[in-house]
Amino acid sequence: MEFILQPWPWFVAGPIIAAITFLLFYFGKRFGVSSNLETLCSIAGAGRFTDYFKIDWKQNTWNLIFIAGAIAGGFISTHWFSPTQIVQLNPQTIQDLSEIGIQNAGATYLPDEIFSIETMLSLKGFFILIVAGFMVGFGARWAGGCTSGHAIVGLSNLEIPSLISVIGFFIGGLIMTWLILPLIF
Repeated sequence: MEFILQPWPWFVAGPIIAAITFLLFYFGKRFGVSSNLETLCSIAGAGRFTDYFKIDWKQNTWNLIFIAGAIAGGFISTHWFSPTQIVQLNPQTIQDLSEIGIQNAGATYLPDEIFSIETMLSLKGFFILIVAGFMVGFGARWAGGCTSGHAIVGLSNLEIPSLISVIGFFIGGLIMTWLILPLIF
C-alpha cells in the first residue's frame, strides 16, 4: 500500500504510459480528453444544427469510459489514497505565490484564492472561468487536440503538428505563469 501512496518513479510510470500508448496505436485509437466534447455534443443531438457533430459517437464510447474512470479515479485517490492534504512545494514557489496574493500555498492541493466557491461566484472569478474555459476549449480545438493527446500520443507517433502544439502549450504556460497570473492576483 505504501508504494501506491507515494509518487511513482519514472521507471515505473513511464513504461506503463508507453504500454498504454502502444495498445492505443495497435488498436487504431487516439488518446485525448478534448475529443469527448465532440462526442457529448453528438450524443446531445448537435448534429441537427451543424455537420461538424454528425459523427458516429458509438465509436468513441471507449474514450467516454476512460473519462468516467479518470473522474472516479481522481475522487478515489483524493478521498482514500492521499496521505495528507499538504503539498510539498519549493520554498521559492511558496514565496512567489504569496507575493501575488496566494496565501498558504501548499497547505491544500487547490488554493482558496483560485478554487473556492466564493471566489468562483465573484465577478472576477466568474470572468476568469469564462475566459479560461473559452481559451482552453478554443485552443484545444484549434491545435487539433488537448495537451494529453498531443504530448502523449502525438509525440510518441513523431507527429510534427504535435511537437509544434506542445511547444505552444509550454510557451502559453510560461506566459500565464510569469505575465498574466501576477496581473490577475
